[in-house]
This record gives sequence, structure tokens and C-alpha cells, in this order.
Amino acid sequence: MSKSKLPITPVQVCSAAPIVREPLTETTAAELASVFKALSDPVRLRLLSAIAAREGRQACVCDIADGFEVTQPTISHHLKVLREAGLLDSERRASWVYYRVVPEALQRLSDVLLVESGAAEQVNA
Repeated sequence: MSKSKLPITPVQVCSAAPIVREPLTETTAAELASVFKALSDPVRLRLLSAIAAREGRQACVCDIADGFEVTQPTISHHLKVLREAGLLDSERRASWVYYRVVPEALQRLSDVLLVESGAAEQVNA
């Protein structure tokens, strides 16, 4: 259908839906976008999932490197990106580095996504 044949609703008939939460600020959106960008790589998403799946949501890099068809330096790079995004913390223990999920970071993402999902469910109801 061409654009010229689309029905047009007069402005007087439109009514704005009520705001159910504050929209993201520009700063918050930029911060969250960098976190989502870190998660947009399948290897990084799998690494985060592998760590989160472990008891205590922490794991040694030696325990999570198996099953990835990338080199150890590449895994280290991906873990660094996740750390810089605030999704992981790390701690050196002897010659190994242990990574731990930052629960507050995941909760922040969850809050944004669930509120959005909940608002969509209200609209569709």
C-alpha cells in the first residue's frame, strides 16, 4: 500500500497513553546501551551465562574456557569487555583469575526489560 493511501487519524481523535514510568534519560540510555553492546556478542553472552550458571555465580577462567572455539587471549578480551561494562568482577587467586557476576548490574537490566515488558502487556490487554 502506498503511503498516500494510508488512513490518517485526525490529531483531535488521538489520545496519548498515560505514562506508567519515567522514560530513560539520555545518560541512562547511553550507559545501558554500552552494557547491551557488551552482551551483543554471542561469545560474551555465553561466557556470562557460563559464569552465572556456576555455584555462587563465579568461576575460574580455566573452568569456563572449554567449549569455546576461540583462543585464550580472545576469551580474556571478552571477559575484559564484560568487566568494563560492569557485568563481572574479577579476582586473582594464585595463578588463576576468578570471575563473578555483579548481581546489581543484572538486576538493573532486568528492571529495565521487565518494566518495558510489563508496560507492553498492559497495552496489549
